[in-house]
Amino acid sequence: MWWIWLIIALLVILLPGVAVMLIKTVPIAKRVYKEQLVKTDKEKWGRVCSCLENEEQVAMWESGLLWGDKNKDKMEEVHIVNDGLNLYGEFYRFNDGSKCVIILPGRCECLKYSYYFALPYQNAGFNVLVIDSRAHGLSDGIYNTIGLKEGKDLLCWTNFIIEKFGINEIYYHGICVGTASCLVAMTDKECPKEVKGLVTEGCFTSFKETFLRHMKELGRPTFPVLNLVMYFIKKYAGADYRKVAPIKLFKKVNQRVLFLYGEKDVFSVPEKSKELFAATASAHKQLKWFSKGGHSHLRINNTEEYDNTIIEFLKAD
Repeated sequence: MWWIWLIIALLVILLPGVAVMLIKTVPIAKRVYKEQLVKTDKEKWGRVCSCLENEEQVAMWESGLLWGDKNKDKMEEVHIVNDGLNLYGEFYRFNDGSKCVIILPGRCECLKYSYYFALPYQNAGFNVLVIDSRAHGLSDGIYNTIGLKEGKDLLCWTNFIIEKFGINEIYYHGICVGTASCLVAMTDKECPKEVKGLVTEGCFTSFKETFLRHMKELGRPTFPVLNLVMYFIKKYAGADYRKVAPIKLFKKVNQRVLFLYGEKDVFSVPEKSKELFAATASAHKQLKWFSKGGHSHLRINNTEEYDNTIIEFLKAD
């Protein structure tokens, strides 16, 4: 019976310390969660550049806007309703063909950000659909669900363009967490046969793993703040990071996949990227490394090589 008294003694000693730690860290975790994953006002995550202090981000934004302006005569505004939310997008018809890419941007980004990634698909003869994910741009919503409900929205967009525009060959282009949305859609039993493949840039093995790196970059405490943020995601957004972890979902993907990764990416690090590629079930997968460019900034540092890699991948279908 001595061990019971030992456990009781340890609990008496440790519980006050745990209580004090939680009292101090829960408010921090709530601030981090609301700041990074909740649309707390109407202006947040709007159709504006998300990082004006980053020169490359601004250059990408401005280049994308030029693309959008140049092709505005090809654009049709589109709208769907899913999960009670109004969701908005833009469809660019470049020919009478039946191929289309749907571009899924990363966290905090609107559809105008996606313009920057459209050119290689346009040059490959694809139409382009860019969308405001829920809680971003003009679309309704409050919570970022790290790909879970965004993936269900993507399925609705996919069926929409099949029915409205007669599209019969669809590729997804996912950037960072946008890839998680793509994977939720691609592994859903209701995923249309028209979805042929995925191009993914800077995907992570799990949101918890990459968010840990973001918190360290921001100089935020990680324990137990990180665990509390994951708890808040599940409590408020209904998303379990473990169930939508790309390392898990890629094991179910049979469509074609092109992985684009940067050797200098500090958030989706090369070691984890290799694990993700190895775990992917698809028999038609490719991995392309770029020596220049940080997270989500590969194209601006390797434009011609980036675009040609995508075009060649699409041609090989």
